[in-house]
Amino acid sequence: MKIMNCPLNGPRNISEFVYGGEVKAMPNALTCSDKEWAEYVFYSENTIRVVTEWWFHSPSGYWFIAERHTASDEILKTYDPSELFNKRVEFESAPESAEEKTV
Repeated sequence: MKIMNCPLNGPRNISEFVYGGEVKAMPNALTCSDKEWAEYVFYSENTIRVVTEWWFHSPSGYWFIAERHTASDEILKTYDPSELFNKRVEFESAPESAEEKTV
């Protein structure tokens, strides 16, 4: 049985977790091209390395970050997102289209 350490709940069976994708910089959804957005959403570097990933503990509803080696699948470290993200991110809203203004 594979065990992952949840920073909030301690060691748990891996079946309690859901993979959320790599932690990487998000392009501005309002100004980036479709190609840039698709690369952000669908593509990742497929190399042997340590990756920083989002993981979700389903029973508690807790998101956290894990560092995992892609060759051995060993989980090296898990921690609360506040250790990496300490500022609030504000998102711009999309400009209204002409159709939305007339409604």
